[in-house]
Amino acid sequence: MKRTVAIIGAGIGAQHLAGYAALPERFRVKTVCDLDEARGRNLAERCEGAGFTTEIGDVLSDPEIDVVDVCLPPHLHCQTCLDGLDAGKSVVCEKPLACSLSEADRLIERSRRTGGAIFPVFQYRYGPGMSQLRTLIDSGIAGRCYTGSLETHWDRPASYYDVGWRGTWAGEQGGAVLGHAIHIHDLLMYLLGPVAQVFADVATRVNDIEVEDCAALSFRMRSGALVTSSITLGAAGNTSRLRLMFEGFTVESDHAPYAPAAKGWTFSARAPVRQRDIDAMLADVPESGTGYETLFEAIADALDGHPGRVVTLEDGRRSIELATAIYASARSSRPEDLPVRPGHPLYDGWAH
Repeated sequence: MKRTVAIIGAGIGAQHLAGYAALPERFRVKTVCDLDEARGRNLAERCEGAGFTTEIGDVLSDPEIDVVDVCLPPHLHCQTCLDGLDAGKSVVCEKPLACSLSEADRLIERSRRTGGAIFPVFQYRYGPGMSQLRTLIDSGIAGRCYTGSLETHWDRPASYYDVGWRGTWAGEQGGAVLGHAIHIHDLLMYLLGPVAQVFADVATRVNDIEVEDCAALSFRMRSGALVTSSITLGAAGNTSRLRLMFEGFTVESDHAPYAPAAKGWTFSARAPVRQRDIDAMLADVPESGTGYETLFEAIADALDGHPGRVVTLEDGRRSIELATAIYASARSSRPEDLPVRPGHPLYDGWAH
C-alpha cells in the first residue's frame, strides 16, 4: 500500500524527504508544513506535487494524509504526536520521542486507545555493519559481551546555536546526551538489551549554552556487561565509534559520525573462535540498506503487518528512560538504577 505523508518541520525534514523520495512505490509526500515560509516552500519545491502550509491544522484535517512526520524542536514533539493520533494518523517522530517519561507514557496510552502507531526515528540502526553484528550475535558465535566503549565526539561551534531553541532547556530539553549521543545509546540497547545502572558526569565546557556539551558515562547492562560512553561537542571533527568485546570476537564500528553502520565493521576473532569462521559467516550476510530510506521502508512494512525491523514505541520510551537516569545520576553524583518508575523525581522531566 502506498501512503501519503506530511512532513512537519523543514529542517531535518529535508533528510526525511530524501528518504521518502527513494521509496516512490510506498510513500508520497503531499505536504510540507513549517512556520518559516521560505524554508518550507523551498523544501516542498524539491518534491514534485508537494504543497506547503504554515498550519498544522491543515495537515491534521486533510483526509488524504496517512502519516504525519514530526521534525519539530523537541519541546513540541509530544503534543504534535498526540494531535496526530487524535486525527487518525500514523506518526513518525524524530528523536527525542518525548521530553520526559510521563510524556512517553502518555504517547503509549494514546496509541493504545486510538489504535494509531507512533514510530520513533533511530536511523543509525540500519546498515551493513549492524546487519553483520546481528548475524553473528544471532548465530551464537559472539557469546557474552564483556565490556565496551562508545564515542560521540562531534564538533559544534558557537554558530550552531544561532538557531534560537538550541542549547536551551526550554527548547532543546537537553544537550549532547539527549540530542546527539541518543543514537549510539539506542544502538547499544538494541544490541545488548536494557541498561541496569548508570553513573554519569556531565558538563558545559565547549560553548556558552545552558545544557551539557560533554559527558562521561558508565553503564552496567542487565546482562552484566560494562560499557562506557564518552561524549563531547568539542572534538576536532566528527566521529562516532562503538567497540564491543564479546567472548568470541571484538567488533569496532565504522567512524562515520551520522551513519556508523553504513559500511562494514571490523571483527577480530578471540580464541577459540577462528577468524575464518567469522569471515565465512560475514560473507553470507545479505546486502542491507541504510539510514532514513531503510527506516521508512521498515515503517511501511510494519504498517503493512510485517513489523520485524521497525523501531518501536517501546524502544523510544527506553531511550527517554535512559536519558532520565543519566540526568538523575549527574545531579545526584550517585549511580542510578533502572527501570525508572512513576514517582521518580525526574519522571515528569529533567529540564527544570
